[in-house]
Amino acid sequence: MVPMETPRYRCDNCGNKTRFDVVGTESFKAFYHYSLGGELTIESREVTDFKVESVTCRWCGSTKAIVDDTAAGAEA
Repeated sequence: MVPMETPRYRCDNCGNKTRFDVVGTESFKAFYHYSLGGELTIESREVTDFKVESVTCRWCGSTKAIVDDTAAGAEA
């Protein structure tokens, strides 16, 4: 399993620290269990990889001023 640390973002354009649109690509391993009637139940799901494609600030729409603020959030 790949350790998944969720980044904490900040927009240097407007100061936003709470609202972002994140677009990413995810790879996962899942156990699919189909009933005899054909209904699907996903009994386990493990994310094996996640790549962030883009991050957009919800307040000002900036994509170029977004910074990873994870270290600052850990210190607080």
